[in-house]
Amino acid sequence: GGLFSGLAGWFGMKTATLASNRTAAGAEKSLNDGLQVAFRSGAVMGLTVVGLGLLDIVVWFFILYWLVPIFASPLSLEEITVTMLCFGMGASSQALFARVGGGIFTKAADVGADLVGKVEQNIPEDDARNPATIADNVGDNVGDVAGMGADLYESYCGSILATAALGVAAFSGVSDKDYFMQLSALFLPILIAAAGIGLSVWGIWQVKTQEDASQRSLLAALARGINLSTLAIVGAAVVLTFLLLGWSHIGVSVSVCFLVWPVGLA
Repeated sequence: GGLFSGLAGWFGMKTATLASNRTAAGAEKSLNDGLQVAFRSGAVMGLTVVGLGLLDIVVWFFILYWLVPIFASPLSLEEITVTMLCFGMGASSQALFARVGGGIFTKAADVGADLVGKVEQNIPEDDARNPATIADNVGDNVGDVAGMGADLYESYCGSILATAALGVAAFSGVSDKDYFMQLSALFLPILIAAAGIGLSVWGIWQVKTQEDASQRSLLAALARGINLSTLAIVGAAVVLTFLLLGWSHIGVSVSVCFLVWPVGLA
């Protein structure tokens, strides 16, 4: 969990540093180019987080469900889901150090730059002539990009794994039908999250604007992509719930999906 969480933060920082120049170059051509470069560069962070999180969950399930029985006694689905919850500790530890460490670094650099620049040298804030500004910007990148990515990774994986564990426990029994329902309840949050990734990519492509757009039009373009993805994910959640659990669980699932749809959209 900590390894993939760190990778998500590293990819986010790499993208953020490269996207600044590309966004400036795109804005010189047209407003729409600048918006799309900036928005899609930011989306890289979110898609990397959810992609690595989902990959981590699937790999661990494959190991515990298929490989462990080769060398030891098979694990029950209850044991598998509880074991998978444990790797969230690594993600939580990475999120703690990245978030808090980045925040301490950026604030220390910010205070030092302001004291030396404004008080002693009479240089404006974030002026390029102040070398401490570089450290301040690096700290912002670490705390706001890498720290946020690690934090979102931990929350994203934790929500999926907790939902899977609760679903397996809810259908715990001894019959073959109960085992099938347990498998369905385990895979349902994973499939909803996978559908959310695909539909979020589709929503990203819907964000575009005109050259003479106002601030309100730009915000409306962002809202359009989010709203379209949200409606599509809610529909996908209903369909997947019907296919895996049947009509008897649709009523509860529709109510719950309006509360947990950010899991797929994240």
